[in-house]
Amino acid sequence: MSWIYLLVAGALEIVWAFSMKQSQGFTRLTPSLITLVTMVGSFWLLAVALRTIPLGTAYTIWTGIGAIGAFLVGIMFLAEPVNTMRIVAAILIVSGLVLMKLSAS
Repeated sequence: MSWIYLLVAGALEIVWAFSMKQSQGFTRLTPSLITLVTMVGSFWLLAVALRTIPLGTAYTIWTGIGAIGAFLVGIMFLAEPVNTMRIVAAILIVSGLVLMKLSAS
């Protein structure tokens, strides 16, 4: 169950990163509230997952999910650039996440 909490915490990290961008520096109310609520949820679920998953593993996977998710959201919804170097960087992050998960087994 801890891995599910960790995955949901990572998904919430993607939501809060996107809504923070949409808040325009916390000047827009609704995206600002979404940011704060999803941040709290993400941190809480990470804390619950840390009960049984090692810190280094959980934190790396949590931030990796957020990084890759924000990268993809930026491309899909914010017209951020796609180039070879960014794709290679994303592949390296995913590779690190897989290796971190395998090392926790």
